[in-house]
Amino acid sequence: MSGYLPIAFTTKMKSLLGEEFDRFMSSYGDPRVYGIRINRLKLGAEEWKSISPMGGAVRPIPWAPVGFYYEEGARPGKHPHYHAGLYYIQEPSAMAPVELLDVRPGHRVLDLCAAPGGKSTQIAANLQGSGVLVSNDNARERTKALAKNIELAGVRNAVVLNEEPSALAPVFLGWFDRILVDAPCSGEGMFRKDESMIAEWEKHSIERCSVMQRHILRDAAAMLAPGGVLVYSTCTFSPEENEAQIAELLAEYPDFEVRPVRHQYGWKPGHPEWAGEAGEVLSAEQSASLAGTVRLWPHHIEGEGHYAAVLTRKGATPSEERQYLEPPVLAEKDAGKRKKVKGNAGAALRAAEKKGGRATKDSGKLQRTGSPARQSGKGRQPEVVDAAAAWHAFAEQELSGGFAGTGSMLSFGSRIYLQPEGMPPLDGLHVVRAGWYVGEAGRNRFEPSQALAMGLRPSEAVRSLNFASDDPDIIRYLKGETLFVEAHNIKMEGNPAQPLKGYVLVCTDGYPVGWGKYTGDGMLKNELPVGWRWM
Repeated sequence: MSGYLPIAFTTKMKSLLGEEFDRFMSSYGDPRVYGIRINRLKLGAEEWKSISPMGGAVRPIPWAPVGFYYEEGARPGKHPHYHAGLYYIQEPSAMAPVELLDVRPGHRVLDLCAAPGGKSTQIAANLQGSGVLVSNDNARERTKALAKNIELAGVRNAVVLNEEPSALAPVFLGWFDRILVDAPCSGEGMFRKDESMIAEWEKHSIERCSVMQRHILRDAAAMLAPGGVLVYSTCTFSPEENEAQIAELLAEYPDFEVRPVRHQYGWKPGHPEWAGEAGEVLSAEQSASLAGTVRLWPHHIEGEGHYAAVLTRKGATPSEERQYLEPPVLAEKDAGKRKKVKGNAGAALRAAEKKGGRATKDSGKLQRTGSPARQSGKGRQPEVVDAAAAWHAFAEQELSGGFAGTGSMLSFGSRIYLQPEGMPPLDGLHVVRAGWYVGEAGRNRFEPSQALAMGLRPSEAVRSLNFASDDPDIIRYLKGETLFVEAHNIKMEGNPAQPLKGYVLVCTDGYPVGWGKYTGDGMLKNELPVGWRWM
């Protein structure tokens, strides 16, 4: 890196690391490493290698089964496979927390501080379409990237929220089997990757971040089911944001304990002696358990600096049929403090994320079925658009018999969502995506969404059109151009008597990238939204 490291930072690190300090400092002169993670909702790692020009030039990331290091000049974001959602570009160390979360199909999972969505897409891949993913971020602007990355990955079973943790806790009390808290932090571990983080570190104090993290963790604890797993992670070295946070949680909630992480791949143990005053009130056993957390140091691994702790809540392993409403057990001396802690959580989060902001909660209303009114013109009576009927008509005409859409159908105005089964009511919360957004109803038409296209398999669309990833036409499509195609290149599913005219699922190497509309005279109108086009 070409910049400087703050004196206060290097002084503290020298005190913490002792004889390892010089080796730690030398890592800042090492070249950055780059990673991608293959999207298992679409394909496996070996299949990706067989179709990608990068396939023979990547190295495995040891802690991520479908993660790979790639060389700096490869530019995976400039390939049609990126636009097909076949992989996510992600810093290698950042892949570790979700692997530690041990997500399995059928779980209810919360990604509490989720933007921009890399870890949410990793969770979704592990769920394999079964269960529920709730992805939340309190910063409104950041939820745009979060929702887009989830849709790009083809996730069907996610809900995206824009709320503070304190607002979610009463709604999801004891509801989740797995919770990831990838906490906002001082970002010390990212100095080598992004030198702008140095200026942010000097602007936002460790103490301020610690207060925010403390409240986020407590709200997260309230939402974890008995027998569930919570992973707390940061990209900082600061003990106040790492071991001290876990020590405070253990002291306050005796039904939580550390599940030790195996220290492999060059990962190093946490430091109980770094927990400070928070560690002094722990039992000897609790204090020793902090060594079971894990630190990823840049001078020991190929990756940036991270910390992670795996916590479990005592109790029965969550089952499929359950409604958890039990709050976590508070230590007796802290039992009277819970109300105050929850009340301060929102303020702490707002102070730390000023760029966020919550949207008006009464700007729309979700309904299970419905015929929302649309204003047909100035001074006219509103016309009634039956969004549900429009969706069903579209699905019957444009999707094949193999379409396996699941979940409860919801309308939000003229928009239709398929929401994962079993969700509690989201009334009063700011909902960014109530589920899989499949499209919007208009007068005498239904416009399918880009999210629907990305979540489909080619066999689920009546018409599909495939281009090789090195075909110039796929680049033209991704740039928003109209194409002229031979009718025999459009593959038809199901009834061969279906008309050629209509929506076509455009694919590259067999994976969807968006919609086109075939007019019947060789013209394929481009339906790719502007924000999704090749830049």
